This record gives sequence, C-alpha cells and structure tokens, in this order.
Amino acid sequence: MNKILLSLLFGFGSLVLAVEVPLAQTQMHSFKKSVALNAKIIQLSNAQQSITSLVGGHLEKYFVKPAQDVKKGDKIALIRSIDVSKMSADYIALKKQYKAVQKNYEAVEKLYKKGMTSMQNLNAQAIKRSKIAANLTALQSQLKTLNIDVKNLKKATADFILYAHSCGRVSALLKPLHSSVSSNEPIVSIVKNQAYYVKSYLPLEYATKARIGDKIVVNYADKEIITHATQIMPKVDETTQRVVVLSSVDQKVDDLFIDVYVKATIYFSDAKSYVAVKKSALSFFNNEWVVFVPNKEAKEESLAYLPRVVVIVAQDDEYVGIKGLELGEEYVSGESYYVKSALLKSSLGDGD
Repeated sequence: MNKILLSLLFGFGSLVLAVEVPLAQTQMHSFKKSVALNAKIIQLSNAQQSITSLVGGHLEKYFVKPAQDVKKGDKIALIRSIDVSKMSADYIALKKQYKAVQKNYEAVEKLYKKGMTSMQNLNAQAIKRSKIAANLTALQSQLKTLNIDVKNLKKATADFILYAHSCGRVSALLKPLHSSVSSNEPIVSIVKNQAYYVKSYLPLEYATKARIGDKIVVNYADKEIITHATQIMPKVDETTQRVVVLSSVDQKVDDLFIDVYVKATIYFSDAKSYVAVKKSALSFFNNEWVVFVPNKEAKEESLAYLPRVVVIVAQDDEYVGIKGLELGEEYVSGESYYVKSALLKSSLGDGD
C-alpha cells in the first residue's frame, strides 16, 4: 500500500486526506471468448436431445436403458479416453511444478528483502510462476468441463463419465458397447416433454467456434438464465442470415413467455490467456482507458503515479486482459479515482 495526499475544498478552507492506494502485479489470466447475441424464447413439444461425448474414446459401459427416465446429473455412460488420461497426468505434473516454483519464488523473495539478489531475479521467478499458474488454470477449467473433480485427483485417469444434462426419457442408445466414439458424437438420445429452449442467432464468423455444451447466459426480466447449447442447426436463419444455436432452459423460471426476444451471451469453451489486471484498476482518462503505475522518478505525492494507456482484449467478472503493460509489472489495483483526482489537480495547479 502507498499513500497519496488529496486536498478537498470546503467553503473557505481545505481538508487534506491520506488515501491508501493498493498495488498489485499484472498476471496471466485465462479468458473464455464471449459474444453478445440476440435470442428468442421458444418451446418444443417432445423435443429430442442428443447427449454427446466431449472427448473421443472407447465406450465401456451404459448406466441407462431405453425407455428409462433420467434426471439431470444421472450417469449415462462410461468412456475411456487417452485425451482424459493425458490431461489428468499433465494437471498433476503442473501442480507439482507450481509447488516447486512457488518455493523458489519465496526463497528468492527472502533473499531480495535481505538485499542479496536483484529485482530482476525476483521478477523472473514471478513470471515463471504466473505462466505455470495460467496453464494450470486453463487445464483445470477443461477438466471441470468434463466433470472431473480436480480437488480429489491424485493420479492420472482415463475414465470420463457422461452425465444427463436435463430430465427426460431415454429414447435410444446410439452407439454399441465397446465401440469407439469421437468428440461431439451423439451417444444417447433423450426425449424432453414441453421443453423451453433459447434460440440464439450467432454471426457466421463465430460459427466454427461454437460447440455443443457451450454456456449461453440469457438476460430475462432482470434475471440471468444459464443455459447450454444442445443443438447447432445446419441451416442458417433466412431472415437474419445467422447460425441458429438452441440451448435448453433446465432451471425453473417463473413467468417465462414464449416468443419473447431477449439478449444473450455465448461463452466459447476454448480459453486464451492474456496479461491481466483487476477491473477496479481501469480508469477513463483523457478519453482513453488507462491503468495507473508507480512513477519511480516522482518527487511529489501528486505525481506518484502515471497513467499508462491500455487496450482491452478480453474480460470476465473480475479481470481484464490488456495490452500496454508487461507481465509482472506493478500497477494501482484499486482507488484509481483518487489517483486520477490527484493528477487532475496537479495539472490545474493549486489555484494560489
């Protein structure tokens, strides 16, 4: 934490405040690409849903039979996959690497505090740790998508269990036992009665990115409805010339009206990592997005920080991916309003 002095005018006097300014270092953060869509609430009677495998592998076992009623979360099939085996093995190896790098970082940090090593060496350790952490986060996200409990993952496993996405009745087992299955290949068909769906209109340039299972969040009557893509239609909508993506509404929603148009956001399963700062660090200054960084050559409190222009390339609920700052660089992570006020006051002078 650093302090910045602000003088606030009240009538004929002034009040000087010392504000604690939090600092943080930029880090690599994994972002999922998202696109805002127009969508429509629809209802399909006797809608048929295909449950697909997210990975390729060997179909070992069915947990269901035709005409059996299932509910969301029930086991459907067991698939043994080389891809899952490799991902789980890589995750365990990365966890071990991260622990080792963390210990190295802490050791170098102690040496740095004693003046026995350089800031450059400390930053190098921080960058190495951040890169491994980003890879670990991305792999953890992929394993969670496959419903693999990473907290209890002690050794590599090839087992991938396919679960029911919603309630319904099994209409057909589409693949014979002990056969090979491909990623996104239908395994089981389930019939849902009186199902609500969201019909989203996806621009053609994003058609190749969409996958079955992608999350689609719908804004409906000031509520967020989380759905998942179940079908990507092979024919574009004639009116909009956009690809139609259907996602099922599995949660209970009161007063859901049919044929109402809504705003939606699709989150693609593929993730990318960028240098990131906390959202609270962003400030709009001189008609540009900036992040404030410490001014090492400052001689006055009001000039303790400088605005660095950044370009926003990705974002989620907490972090913003940017261009304009280096990995591991120190920045003002909050209270940027006070820093901005101090800079503006300094540029205008004290008014004496």
